[in-house]
Amino acid sequence: MKVAIIHDWLTSYAGSEKVLEQMIHIFPEAEIYSLVDFMPEKDRGFLFGKKVHTSFLQKLPLAKKKYRQYLPLMPLAIEQFDLSSYDLILSSSHAVAKGVITGPDQLHISYVHSPIRYAWDMQPQYLKESGLDKGLKGTMAKVILSRIRMWDYRTSNGVDHFIANSQFIANRIWKVYRREASVIYPPVNVGAFTAREDKEDFYLTASRMVPYKKMDMIAAAFAQMPDKKLVIIGDGPDMEKVRKFESTNIKILGYQPDEVLVDHMQRAKAFVFAAEEDFGITPVEAQACGTPVIAYGKGGALETVRGLEEANPTGVFYQQQAPAAIIAAVQRFEQESGKILPANCRKNAMRFSPEVFRQNLQTHIHNKQHEDSRHFGSERMITRVL
Repeated sequence: MKVAIIHDWLTSYAGSEKVLEQMIHIFPEAEIYSLVDFMPEKDRGFLFGKKVHTSFLQKLPLAKKKYRQYLPLMPLAIEQFDLSSYDLILSSSHAVAKGVITGPDQLHISYVHSPIRYAWDMQPQYLKESGLDKGLKGTMAKVILSRIRMWDYRTSNGVDHFIANSQFIANRIWKVYRREASVIYPPVNVGAFTAREDKEDFYLTASRMVPYKKMDMIAAAFAQMPDKKLVIIGDGPDMEKVRKFESTNIKILGYQPDEVLVDHMQRAKAFVFAAEEDFGITPVEAQACGTPVIAYGKGGALETVRGLEEANPTGVFYQQQAPAAIIAAVQRFEQESGKILPANCRKNAMRFSPEVFRQNLQTHIHNKQHEDSRHFGSERMITRVL
């Protein structure tokens, strides 16, 4: 049984790479394909020394730093991989990986972190933040993204089975491809965190400071609550927007190493989260520390946090991305925080462990192989895999 795993690009060890790592755990003999591989040597451990097959983009000028600017060439590049010798193709896709070409006797299962955000519903935001919403360059960008959308939709037919990283993304897959997707939540290294019952008198938020994370909005809310302390960890383009709210009750630590972040997560009375994420890892990590979450009630947070209306709640939701909504949510949390127990937060987070992810993905692949046994010739070959 020959297995190929396809990844969009390898440049940093982040959420999608953690999914790739677990796929390699399941299929240690699989071969890895990626458009480019510029992963730093210090972060390559999750690849277990495996060779990565790359595309022609790897050798293009300035590809190491400007690989995203080769987006118009990515569909062509991903289609150049010769996967004809493999029985099972697993793609881990948030851009073009799901567009690899496969044959009728091959099984292609695609784990989708999201359809290409900047080509579909997030196109206006992407163009505005890139300064490409006006003028000739803006028109060219819109033409390119239109062609990307047509290609993305067409190549969805080459996937036998879709897996989404949340129900939120499954809905997006249905919206853009009109395809059903099973949901398998991505792995979170909850074992690296320990729960702490005794909490201190401060709230925490932590993220890269980019517009959609709404870090300045969280700071603005706490600026109106001078009796409540907020610690902010992170850095990024929006730092100056956040910095203007720094005061006696709002402490900005900037970028901090993991051990400092975890220490604050364990001690905080609650973690405040304002983004609309596809899944959202940090709310799960906070719960693994036994810390409740105050989250915007849209996107993946609805699936990772249990609201006050549910059994064994782990957090509080608010319905508008506005300072007033956060203020009301903090007040509600303080009134009803006795209902949220650190043990329940920890238990909820364990649903997203790497072990659970591997078991769910193995079971899903095994079931789909039996359903699509025409791809493999015999059940004996299928059961030999898992």
